[in-house]
Amino acid sequence: MSSSPASAGSNAHRPAPADPEFEGMFGSYTITARDRKEVLAYRLALLAVAMGQLGLLLQWSQLGPALAWPWLLVMAAGLGLALRWIHIYLVPLHRALQLFWLLGCLGGLGLALRVGPAELLPTLGRQPLWILAVGPYFAALAGVGFKEFFCFRRPEAIGVTLILPLALLGRMGGLLAPGATLQLLALESLLLLVLCLRKFPMAAAADIGDKSVFAHLERQRQATGAGLAS
Repeated sequence: MSSSPASAGSNAHRPAPADPEFEGMFGSYTITARDRKEVLAYRLALLAVAMGQLGLLLQWSQLGPALAWPWLLVMAAGLGLALRWIHIYLVPLHRALQLFWLLGCLGGLGLALRVGPAELLPTLGRQPLWILAVGPYFAALAGVGFKEFFCFRRPEAIGVTLILPLALLGRMGGLLAPGATLQLLALESLLLLVLCLRKFPMAAAADIGDKSVFAHLERQRQATGAGLAS
C-alpha cells in the first residue's frame, strides 16, 4: 500500500541502467535513486515522531509537562514530512491523512495561543476534552500505523493503530487516569520506535509498493479529467 507519483518528464525520475526492475500488476517498473531517497526520508521522519513522543513523555514524567512542549514541534514536523513521502495508492486517503495532520497542528497552535506554550500540555492533562483540538494529528498518526500494519503485518504497528486511540479516547472519556494514559502512550511510543527501527533494513521497494498501480491510477484520473472536460 504505497503516494508520491513521479513526473514523467523529469530526469530525476528516469531509471538508470543499474536501477532494479520489477514486474507489477499493470506492467514493469523500476525503483530509482529518487525513490530510495524518498523512502529513507519517510523512515527518518517517522523515526523523528517516535523520538519526539518518547522525549516528551520522558520529560513529562521526570520534570513535568510545562517545558516539554518543544517536543511537539519535533512530532509535528516529523509526521508532516512522513506524510509528504509516504506511498499510498489512494490519493484521497493520502490527502485525508494530510488534512488530519494540518487540523491537529492548527488545533495545537490555537490552544498554545490561548493558554501559552508552557500551559499547553498541562491543559491537555487537566482538561481532557482539549484532546479534541489536537486529536486529528493523532488520527493521522494512527492512519500511518494502520498502513504499516496493513502492508507489512508488523505486530508493533498495533501500538499506533489501537493503543494510541485507546489511550486518548479513554482519557478523554474519563475512563483512564492520567498515570494509566501516560503508561499506554509510553508503550505506544516504544512500539512505534521498534516499528521505525525495523524498517531501515528493508528494501526500498517494500515501502514504495507497486509503481505500476500508481501509473494505472494516474492514467485513470487523466482519462476521467479529459472526459469531464470534453
